[in-house]
Amino acid sequence: MNPERPTPIIEVEDLSFRFDGGPPVLEGVNLEIAAGDFASVIGPNGGGKTTLVKLIVGLLAPTTGRVRIFGVSPVKARPRIGYMPQHAMTDPRFPVRATDVVLMGRLGSGRRFGNYSRKDREAAAGALAKVNLEDLGGRPFSDLSGGQRQRVLLARALVTDPELLLLDEPAAGLDQKVEQDFFDLLQELNKQLTIVLVTHDLGFVAGFVRTVICVHGHVDIHPTSALDGRAISEIYGGEV
Repeated sequence: MNPERPTPIIEVEDLSFRFDGGPPVLEGVNLEIAAGDFASVIGPNGGGKTTLVKLIVGLLAPTTGRVRIFGVSPVKARPRIGYMPQHAMTDPRFPVRATDVVLMGRLGSGRRFGNYSRKDREAAAGALAKVNLEDLGGRPFSDLSGGQRQRVLLARALVTDPELLLLDEPAAGLDQKVEQDFFDLLQELNKQLTIVLVTHDLGFVAGFVRTVICVHGHVDIHPTSALDGRAISEIYGGEV
């Protein structure tokens, strides 16, 4: 790395990962993401996209190599990271309000559900305002539309006021108009946050992201403008 360049927010060096002695999921991964970037992680199913994001968050540990976030380990950096997983552990039938779901993002080690301070509740209100749902905090989560639920889950990721936002398939299942609105919101948030998101819909997000991280066992990085049909076919093993 050039010593004159500022330290990237995300640094992955010579990383490999495998589950319990199985075949490698990722091998020889080297990756840098700069502050303020809006990056998309793409690749075929089983290519390692979600695994890479979990390694960055610190939910998984590399088999070899290392990950540094803000110059420290992912576990130490976790208070500065907002994470929206692919399958959020929130049953829409569970009787909680939108605010309650957002407050779950304030739960730390040893904290119990419902044991929230005034500062926590102010942070939850602020996070709902960031996703334009400030008037719906008292509504049951089950009464919200699919797009509104996704925004509430995004607010949960934002409630700790992170500097890095990681999202795994955040718009899955949303119709095109709602998806457009969701990515418009992410583009606005990108003015203050570095964003990395996993998606299958490269054609849709190409107008929003600046960097494309192609994951298919290993990792290639491209500026959005440099990713053409041939490169995409090589990643997915055929026409897409």
